[in-house]
Amino acid sequence: MAFFKKDNFKRDAIIGLIVWIFLLIFFFVIPSPGIHDIIQKVFILGLFALSLNILIGYLGLVAFGHAAFFAAGAYTLGLFLQSSIVSNLGSLSIPAAIISAIFISTILAAFIGAICIRLKDIYFSFLTLAFQMLIYSIILALVDITGGDQGLMGGFPKPPFLGIDLGKPFDFYAFTIFISIITIVLLRQLIESPFGYGLRMIRDNPDRPAALGFNNQRHKLIAFIIAGSIAGLAGSLQALLDVGAYPEWAFWAKSAEPLFMILLGGMHSFLGPLMGAFIFEILNDFVTANTRYYGLVLGLVILSFVLGLRRGLLDWLLIKFYRK
Repeated sequence: MAFFKKDNFKRDAIIGLIVWIFLLIFFFVIPSPGIHDIIQKVFILGLFALSLNILIGYLGLVAFGHAAFFAAGAYTLGLFLQSSIVSNLGSLSIPAAIISAIFISTILAAFIGAICIRLKDIYFSFLTLAFQMLIYSIILALVDITGGDQGLMGGFPKPPFLGIDLGKPFDFYAFTIFISIITIVLLRQLIESPFGYGLRMIRDNPDRPAALGFNNQRHKLIAFIIAGSIAGLAGSLQALLDVGAYPEWAFWAKSAEPLFMILLGGMHSFLGPLMGAFIFEILNDFVTANTRYYGLVLGLVILSFVLGLRRGLLDWLLIKFYRK
């Protein structure tokens, strides 16, 4: 079967292009570095949350250790760009570093996923957490390579490539959003493909697709690998934004962030996690600037969504105004 429907891909690609152009114009209309930074973070965190929602929203598997792949992508890119090998790649160093980050995250996800998908429910969740904490411990232990608890020190170069200089705010802004939109469009095609509907079938009734000839374990593993690779891409973009990588990105608390975003935005609408990332980042920016009690405010907001709306905001809006 085809991976995507041509008409749907064309429609989503046009919408994505329009959004990208609009945000490029917005960069000059609102020349505020703080707002530009928030937009970049929303797209990066949105990719992170969308990747996790492949498992939660479409497969019904809650992973507590998803930040392992985010950190793997970040550290791979940072170490690649710090390496002397980069000097032989010249202007291809950043594209090669991003591809390497995705590749390492994919391999790591394949290894962890092959073990974790054998389990169900809470056992699956805590096994992913166990692997994440193992990776966190490795990052802390390999001080000479990773910088230990200080993270990658000294930054790394961002040489221009294909006429793009990520050292310039506009170039980085346009590049980050462009890569994010492309990934979102491709992920949309995956979710709406026969493979994506196969994941929904496994989520709703795993016995039925198995009876129809589906290889449930293979579908779960592929979904896990795709989720890990997109999280690795998000981590590499975050490393480029911060010009560093830190062990906190592999800690269990980091995995809670995309979970919160999914709860805030909604797990049953494709762009729900992206909306959740927007709400999460706005809360993070506003609350930290006005109070020390960030955790308390975030907890109250999540409780209001869970107890009041009983679903994420985008899920609630679609049900309220569209799916009547």
